[in-house]
Parts: sequence; structure tokens; C-alpha cells
Amino acid sequence: MQRSGTSGRRKAAGAREASVGEVLTPGRANRVELTPLTFLERASLAFGERTAVVSGSRRFTYRELHDRVHRLANALRDAGVVPGDRVAVLAPNSPALLESHFGVPLAGAVLVAINTRLSSEEIEYIIRDAGARALIVDVELAPLVEPFARTLDHLRTIVTVSETTATSMPPGVDYEGFLKGSTGSTEEAPWPVLHEDDPISVNYTSGTTGRPKGAIYTHRGAYLNALSVAFEVRLGPDSVYLWTLPMFHCNGWSYTWGAVAAGATHVIVRKVDPEHVWQLIEREGVTHFCAAPTVLISLANDPSRREQERRGSRIKAVTGGAPPSPTTIAQMTSLGIEVVHLYGMTETYGPSLACAWWPEWDDLSLDEQARLKARQGVPPVAVAYARVVDRLMHEVPADGQTLGELVIRSNTVMLGYHGDEEATDKAFRGGWFHTGDLGVVHPDGYIELRDRAKDVIISGGENISTIQVEQVILRHPAVLEAAVVGIPDDTWGEVPKAFVTLKPGAQATAEELIAFCREHLAHFKAPKQVEFGQLPKTSTGKTQKFVLREREWVGRERRIN
Repeated sequence: MQRSGTSGRRKAAGAREASVGEVLTPGRANRVELTPLTFLERASLAFGERTAVVSGSRRFTYRELHDRVHRLANALRDAGVVPGDRVAVLAPNSPALLESHFGVPLAGAVLVAINTRLSSEEIEYIIRDAGARALIVDVELAPLVEPFARTLDHLRTIVTVSETTATSMPPGVDYEGFLKGSTGSTEEAPWPVLHEDDPISVNYTSGTTGRPKGAIYTHRGAYLNALSVAFEVRLGPDSVYLWTLPMFHCNGWSYTWGAVAAGATHVIVRKVDPEHVWQLIEREGVTHFCAAPTVLISLANDPSRREQERRGSRIKAVTGGAPPSPTTIAQMTSLGIEVVHLYGMTETYGPSLACAWWPEWDDLSLDEQARLKARQGVPPVAVAYARVVDRLMHEVPADGQTLGELVIRSNTVMLGYHGDEEATDKAFRGGWFHTGDLGVVHPDGYIELRDRAKDVIISGGENISTIQVEQVILRHPAVLEAAVVGIPDDTWGEVPKAFVTLKPGAQATAEELIAFCREHLAHFKAPKQVEFGQLPKTSTGKTQKFVLREREWVGRERRIN
């Protein structure tokens, strides 16, 4: 690919068709490279004067968003960013991060959105591993990059974003000044010559079992997954999408692009505060949001929810991770919120299974609805194939009992791990992406995941699904959250232990919870111990079971030694 210079930039007036035309394949009327960049072009044409972004007191129309994205692309090119370069962004949910999802690839570069809750050392590793040529960093997070930013030879440009009128700024060019200072800031950026299989972003995994790995997304995969997630929750120009999900997480599950494709309004919050979220839902007329189960729980138990109970609006809340409990579903339903359950991984652009809901199921009891929603479901429209297989890659019977590994083949599976051919080959063995998640297939074809392969407890030769035990514990009225892991046992090898967070003001004893589990489970599956307290979480709200597991096993080794 060749870099387009400033001198070749076209005037914005009357040039839209020509600039977009650069994604056309020469001489082919029936071939256009797929890229989510076209979503913003269409949105600015079809919904130009409609509100695209709400962030605090700031509001942008789609035409203004389009202008800011092109300014960003021009500024990056002027700063020396060429096609194929990586541009890292370290920022909470913000207009700058949303704009980077379009402006960075429009410059021909590859976006690396970094988890804001990582340590300085982890952030340095990602920027170094990606070989980022430029870094856009929020002023609040700038101290995390200051120790190493000037020592990386490949990092040539640092741009600092401030959402306030701060008088003291860390080293780097101010973002708003960066947009205005480009020599082509008033002109549309020329489209890069791209192929749909070119990288659009690199998303780093959590790195719970070693250094994080960079999953490479393509323009094609992002295009298809964005349309898929928008279709799954019925986004449209009348939709208002609230950003409770971090945009750095799998590029916001592709909603950064999907909501733009739909012409929806983005309501951006830097951090999730339940009271503020309820205020925004009321004030902005929010129709959709995505969140980890822990966020749903915090919203359902916040006192400010009472206003929403009186309002009685209908909102779709998309959640992944642990299946929603009957209690959470009942609470959300009373608040006018429909819970949509899905499953995904960084390597699959986020959502790769969704519990496709039948309208007839709305008439079922909440317990029965919860049982159905506990299933991760079926592939969304853009996911080609998802199977549950045994060790020989044969599909397990659809009996709801036989356990196997979930494998996926789709345009929405990563291109591979950045700079790690060995890990890529291992993940893609047999021509399928191996998720490492274990599940069953029900007679109606819906998939239900039972555990990570590493989380299954093997006690005296019997397999125990930690998710199954957690679901029972969550049915207890005093329990807010729960996680179950295997702990060492001299007789059985390992046995279940539950870590439980109680609801504010609620009380329960370990003996009470163990007895409750024995009423609803085979006795060998009931936890042998219960520990109360807060659960360790990732930045996206997922419980870090490995932290709990290591604490128990390492502690035992120390006691033995």
C-alpha cells in the first residue's frame, strides 16, 4: 500500500464519491472491499444533522463526527503515520476513542485500543509488542506512559486528550489542537488503498496465563460483525446506545462501528456509576446498552433505580460472561429492561453466540426464562459455524448432557495473533478456532456452555461444572455474586469452594449456603467451603477465577512445605 500525501487530498465539496471510490476494485462493478469506514460515510449522508455523539455537555452531529474523523486521519498522516503502522489509544470511553475507530483506519493504520486498567508495565509491553508509531492518551492516564514513552524508538507521536480545561498538560500534542493543526484539516482525508483482509485493529487478550496476545481483526471481519451485532439487538436511527461497555474491549464488541452503521446516537460515559447511568437513561432516552453481569447487578440494586421503575420504558441490555440469574432477570424486567445473553471472546470480535429469543418465551415463568437465557444459544447472522466437539473433532450428540469443546469457523474469527505464529497454529488446529470453553448442545440445537476447560473441577473422577454450582448459589436471596473454583483435597483430589458476595444488608452463613446447594444439586457438587467477600474482577467486570484458584493451591503448597 502507498501513502497518500497532503498534496493529493481532495476538497470536501463534491468529492465524496471519488474518495469513497478508492475502496473499489478497478474494473469490477460487482466488487467493493468491505470496511466499516463506509458506515460513517453513509451515516453522514443519511443522518448528517442527527445527533451522533453525546458526551457530557458536548454533542456532535453525524456530519460533525465525519469531519472530526477526517481531521484525525489527516493529522495522523501529517505526523508520519503510514499505512500499516499501529496507532495505540489509551483512554476511557470518550469521543476521541470512538473517533479513533474510524480515523486510524482511514489513515491506513491499525488501531490498538488498550485496556485502561492495566499496569504501566503491561501497557508498555503492549505498545512495544505492537510497535506503535503513535499514541493517543487521556490526560488522566498519561502518568502510566510517562516512565517509558520517550524510550521507545518506534513511538514518534504522542497526542494527549483532555475532557476538561486542564491548565497543566503532560508532554504531548493536545488532541483538539492536533485535529485543527493538520495541513489538510479542512479537507476530506483520501481513502487508503486497502484490501478487506487488511488489519483494522489489534486487540490484546487479558494475559491471565502469560503475556497478553494481540488478536488481529480485519476490515472484513469488523464490517460483518458490526452489522451482525446491530441486527441482533435491532439498532436503528431511533436507537440511543449507552456506552457502559469499555470501547477498548473487543472494539466495544463492534458496536463502535455497528451503532454508526445504524445511525444510532452514542451516549458516552467515562466510567460506570449506577446513579449517573440511570440519570442518562432517563434524560437521553437510552434504548440499548451492553454490560458485564456485575454492572447489571449494580444497576438493579442501586436506589436510583426506583425512578426507572416508574418510567417503565423498554430497554435492551446485552450481557456476556456468567448467565443471568432468575433474580437478575426479575429485577431487570421490573425495570423495563430485556436481558439479552451472549458469548464471545477477544479472538472472535466479541459476540459469537447469542440466545436468540422466541417471542412465545415471554409468556413463560421467570424461572423458565432464566433457564433458557442461561444458554449461550446459536451463532448470530455473521458467524458461520459453531460446533461442540469431542477430542476427535466429532460433534457431540444434541442431548444436553454430553460435554465437548466449542469450536468456531467464521469470517469473524481473528486473522491470528500478532507476531505469534505458534500460538496461532495451536488456536487454529484442525481448521477451527478452539475456544477452550466446554459445553453441551440441547435437542433444539442451542448451545449451553458449562465451563472453561481449565475451570472444570474433577473430584474423585467426577466432573463438576463450576457454572452450574454458581447458578444455584445465585438463586439464594441473600447472594449478590458468586464464583466457584476447585481447591485441593487429600481424598478427592479437589473439591468445590464458593466465594460469595452478599447483597447489602443481607445475611447468610456458609452452612446455610452449603445446605441450600445440597437441596438442588448432587451432594458431591455442593461446595465444601464458602468464603465471603468481594470477588477479584477484570476491567470488563469478569471474575478472575484464576486469582482465587492460585490463592488456594499456592497457599496449600506453602503449608505443606
